[in-house]
Amino acid sequence: MVERKYILVINPGSTSTKVAIFNGEEKVFTKNIVHPNKDIEHYNNIIHQYDYRLNVILEWLKEVNITPDLLRAVVGRGGMLRPMPAGTYLVTDAMEKDLKDAIGGEHASNLGGLLARGIAEEEGIKAYIVDPVAVDEINDIARISGMPEIQRKSQLHALNIKAVSHRYAAEHNIDLKSINLIVAHLGGGISVAPIEKGRIIDVNNANEMGPFSPERTGGLPVGDLAKMCYSGKYTINEMKMKLKGKGGLVAYLGTNDAKEVEERIKDGDEKARLIYMAMAYGVSKEIGAMSTALYGKVDAIILTGGLAHSKLLTDKIQSMTRFIAPVVLYPGEDELEALNQGVLRVLKGLEIEKIYENEVDIYD
Repeated sequence: MVERKYILVINPGSTSTKVAIFNGEEKVFTKNIVHPNKDIEHYNNIIHQYDYRLNVILEWLKEVNITPDLLRAVVGRGGMLRPMPAGTYLVTDAMEKDLKDAIGGEHASNLGGLLARGIAEEEGIKAYIVDPVAVDEINDIARISGMPEIQRKSQLHALNIKAVSHRYAAEHNIDLKSINLIVAHLGGGISVAPIEKGRIIDVNNANEMGPFSPERTGGLPVGDLAKMCYSGKYTINEMKMKLKGKGGLVAYLGTNDAKEVEERIKDGDEKARLIYMAMAYGVSKEIGAMSTALYGKVDAIILTGGLAHSKLLTDKIQSMTRFIAPVVLYPGEDELEALNQGVLRVLKGLEIEKIYENEVDIYD
């Protein structure tokens, strides 16, 4: 009998699907399969791309000579599901229905669990998702906004934030449920989350709140924002783009490329320096604010995401926050690795797989 020893990891994006084969923790094969616009433009929505993407993945498996009977499990990127606790979830009928119905909105990640299950079912093995974008563990007190019509939401880079939390705990031989962390994911959007004994108890909504980022405004003076919205100068779509896509570094400096900004700073551009340091200042303030959610009991602050490669940025943040707790750098993000690790924790018995319909209210 052939030994099933590989885990297939699937991470669908809007115009590509990243795939990898892992043998334990070793990444054996990986590829970013690009989908030309001519191949996907005629599909009415993301879900209709299922058969196309499934066939592309199966063709890739043939290319790398991995037959499905060698697979131990399949894991896909988690999609826009109902608000749910973090964890590694079995893809069930209820989850499949919500993904197909786009219960939380249209998003390429909705295909992750569907593709994983489509391949796994043929082999009689399990399909999983890990820490989807719908993760919501925040305390009820953190949802109160100050305006009854608006509730603060949990929207964050959950997969990477949880992955680096597990990594820190493993490297220090500590149970994650025995420590408190603050994790700042620094990317195109910025999420700063206090993690109390493994649970994300609060977070700035990376799309609407917190520090500005390379392309998002973060929180703004609401009075001036309201005046802009009713000035007649901008449409609602233009305002949305100002908030997310054309905000932050893009608005001030015309680029979302931190490396370009640093080059300009080296060349003596004082405006670039001011704006870049203001972004670091905002991240530092958010870390300070989130430390109060943990009553100041913080074991470590973790800086992760693409911008954590920037020494100029991280040095500023460390200088402002190290009085709270030691600062640890885990630059970059590897979503494929994070998905694989989530499945390995279940296979090794370190975690119990979760069942979607047991964790969310299907009937709301």
